[in-house]
Amino acid sequence: MAAGIRGVSMVELASAVDEALLGLGDGVTRVQRKQYTAFQRLRNFACVCPPQKAKLLVYLKVDPRQVDLIPGLTRDVSGLGHHGTGDLEVQLRTPRDVERAQDLFRASYAAA
Repeated sequence: MAAGIRGVSMVELASAVDEALLGLGDGVTRVQRKQYTAFQRLRNFACVCPPQKAKLLVYLKVDPRQVDLIPGLTRDVSGLGHHGTGDLEVQLRTPRDVERAQDLFRASYAAA
């Protein structure tokens, strides 16, 4: 298994995201779909795509116009085709990115 940036494998990064999303509150369930993994409360609030070579993409139910987009971390994908639910794409490359995305994860969970 090839290590990603700074020696962190994408599998380890995906595991950290999985733990962060499941830990947001009671009643969070993980549903494996063909193209992505959905995290839901009453409805989907996060969709995690399979890891790419150097990044993990998470789509959140957060209005991109309501947050400060950070180049290289977040992007508005409303109107663009992608797998999963949500108009905010979060690109995770390191454990630090997962920490930086926590508030976005919480906002998406709260909206579900």
